[in-house]
Amino acid sequence: MSANLRLRPATPSDLGTLQRWDEAPHVVESDPNDDWNWEVELARKPEWREQLMAELGGQPIGFIQIIDPAREETHYWGDTEANLRAIDIWIGEEHDLSKGYGTVMMRLALARCFSEPAVTAVIIDPLASNTRAHRFYERLGFRPVGPRRFGDDDCLVFRLERRDWHPS
Repeated sequence: MSANLRLRPATPSDLGTLQRWDEAPHVVESDPNDDWNWEVELARKPEWREQLMAELGGQPIGFIQIIDPAREETHYWGDTEANLRAIDIWIGEEHDLSKGYGTVMMRLALARCFSEPAVTAVIIDPLASNTRAHRFYERLGFRPVGPRRFGDDDCLVFRLERRDWHPS
């Protein structure tokens, strides 16, 4: 499975796919209040962000965004320490859930984050109500930091320290 899954930069040609996924009930359920502004953001390439499509056998199955939360221009995370990364991840089609793709995607994303020697930890903010996501992140080594409200969303922040990351 993992040999066929790869991450590539998202491009404006992914617009239709991402817009369709963004309306899928399982995606809305995990990310109900965000407007990704795909038409604009897919064309932008700020230094502090990577937007990546996950492909399996050449077919898009998911999306990952990796940001430097200290440098991100909207300050979504507020004031953060330097040398962190934050990840957003989702599987696009419901029939691709629970097949291990998210685990492979996260491992690839974490390897990307920690390939930079200065990065000390990765943070993530699933909805507080999304206990399935909490268990998923804990299996990858993330530990809960605590609840936090982001806009209209009650989230539970998780953090993976470099020393706790075990590439496989």
